[in-house]
Amino acid sequence: MAETAVCLGTFTAVKTLWEVRIHKINEELQKEKEFRQRLLLVWEERAALAKLKEKVINEGGRAILRIEEEEWKTLPSCLLKLIHLQEWQLHRTSLQKIPQFIGRFHSLVVLDLSRNSIESVPKEIGQLTSLQELLLSYNRIKSVPKEISNCISLERLELAVNRSICDLPPQLSDLKKLSHIDLCMNQFTDIPSALLNMPNLEWLDMGGNKLQKLPDAIDRMENLHTLWLQRNEINSLPETIGNMKNLSTLVLSNNKLKHIPACMKNMTNLRFVNFRDNPLELEVTLPPCENTEEEEQQEMFGIDFMHMYIQESLKKTGRNVESCTSGSPPVMNPN
Repeated sequence: MAETAVCLGTFTAVKTLWEVRIHKINEELQKEKEFRQRLLLVWEERAALAKLKEKVINEGGRAILRIEEEEWKTLPSCLLKLIHLQEWQLHRTSLQKIPQFIGRFHSLVVLDLSRNSIESVPKEIGQLTSLQELLLSYNRIKSVPKEISNCISLERLELAVNRSICDLPPQLSDLKKLSHIDLCMNQFTDIPSALLNMPNLEWLDMGGNKLQKLPDAIDRMENLHTLWLQRNEINSLPETIGNMKNLSTLVLSNNKLKHIPACMKNMTNLRFVNFRDNPLELEVTLPPCENTEEEEQQEMFGIDFMHMYIQESLKKTGRNVESCTSGSPPVMNPN
């Protein structure tokens, strides 16, 4: 019995010793594996940084990162080594997300990530207080974060052809320098209130949405000179549109308009307008031009058409322009 106990004790001791040795070997192998992975990561980051540096150019006194038609689904953290960049221009790179460290690029003036696969905008973008242009058209963005309102230097915002955006946070009206906005080809059913509260807005494109009408308060955008509303479902225009004295370009083609309000006759700065492909109730034919040059310059369904349509409409209803603009009741033609 004593010999059996000694043998069992010896076997147990040897087994324990081997288990300890195997455990230590496994630990060393794991450490070596982790070291190799870290080393590989370091080399990959160095290679990525070297590749990124090759894409940096100096143009117009700015350091610009320009990448076109290369595969960059994510941006490596080593990009922070280029914190001095003033512009990002990354197009057709299949980029899927804007990195959260974007907020550390305080020198950025232009962030152009158009034509990628971005689905969301991180709130950290609000830390870019020097940013003047944010260009995110042709992506897959579904909503706009309120933090963009902290980009106090922003002058240009482009979110065209994201196809899913349906509203803007009201905080965006705090962007006092914002003058150019492109929202075409999305899912807007109304003009966001944020836009109506931007007195310095000058250029707006909301074509290719689902707008059915324009708000009565549209004249609050008093500095607007260009308004694109083509390919919507607008069936009427508010009388207040006549108060937009600075509007010079108005595109309303491919809508559901049946009438042109007479008050538009007094929009004296209007230089280009397009009512093509609307189910207007009156058929109006422009008088023949005296020469070929005038005929080439004459836009069908343009400004001359608009004035002729309003004139014919007033004749038909027996109203005059003064009664329309003054707010007095219509004067009926006794005949």
